[in-house]
Parts: sequence; C-alpha cells; structure tokens
Amino acid sequence: MNINDAILGRRSTREYTTQAVDEHIIRGLINAAVHAPSAVNQQPWAFTVIRDQGLLDRVSREAKAYMLATMPSGTRSEHFRSMLNDENFHIFYHAPVLILISGNAPGEWVVEDCALAAENLMLAAYADGLGTCWIGFAQGFLNTPDGKKALGLPAEWTPVAPIIVGHPKSAPLPVSHKEPEIRWIG
Repeated sequence: MNINDAILGRRSTREYTTQAVDEHIIRGLINAAVHAPSAVNQQPWAFTVIRDQGLLDRVSREAKAYMLATMPSGTRSEHFRSMLNDENFHIFYHAPVLILISGNAPGEWVVEDCALAAENLMLAAYADGLGTCWIGFAQGFLNTPDGKKALGLPAEWTPVAPIIVGHPKSAPLPVSHKEPEIRWIG
C-alpha cells in the first residue's frame, strides 16, 4: 500500500469483530512502531499487549470512574460525562487487543517519541486491513499507580498511547478535514 493511501484512508475504528489478531501481526505492528524517529535516537518506548478481555473490561470500568471523578466541567465534558455514565459504554469498544505504548526511560521528548511510534503502528495496522483507535479516555487512569498496577507496569514508566487494534466490522466513514492554516514566511 502506498503511504499516502494509508495516511488518507486510516480512520479511528470503534466497531470490531470478535476475531483475534494473530500474534505475528501484532509483532509486525510493533516492528513498524519501533522504526519511528525518536529524539537523539533514544527509542524510549515499551509495548504492553493486552488480549485478556476480562482485564480490558476491568480497566474500562476503572478508567471511566477515574475520568468522571477528575474531569473538569465544560461544554465537551457534559457529552463525555453522558458517555462515561453509560454502563454499556466500553472505552475499548470491545476490541480484541490493546497495545499500550509507554515511555520506559526519562526524557524531555518521551511523549512525542511514543506518539510517533503510535502513528507508525496505526498506519501499519491500516495497511494490514486492521482498525485502530487511540483511546484518550484510558490515558489518565493508566498514568495512576492503580492503572499501572492493573497492567503490571513499572512505576517509572509513562503510559502514552493506548491503541486498540482489531478487525473492523465495517469501514469507518470518511471524515471532513479543515483547511490547514498555513503561514508563509519568506
């Protein structure tokens, strides 16, 4: 697949089949992720692969409770509160796999480095016919001692990118994009 096709075609997927994602494919996605650039080539990332649906269900419940307890008020937060209060809403959308990219070393650009790795992983997944979605609702909770403990993460790690992966039930609809604001100097 042409890289532009992957960039233009990849969408956040929120409906998955129950079909498992083969370990070989997951390793290929992680291989794509580790080829991302990183500041001073430090490669400060670690990958935690969760396929245990019971654990994902538990983390979903705990992350929802954490978000509800810590979310500031505002226009968007009311929409989010409605979603998070729905007992049937699963923050991982029942995807068969969560790949959490964490910073495993201190560094000034660890978040940016892990985000670059996440984009590589998501583009590679799309090229393999898989769907992905970065689950922002999980980030805050996973950065707490309880969140790290739930996944067995070392205390010094920084969870950055919780990416769900699976076989999409259908192709997500295209979304419109704003025209970029471009300032030319010189």
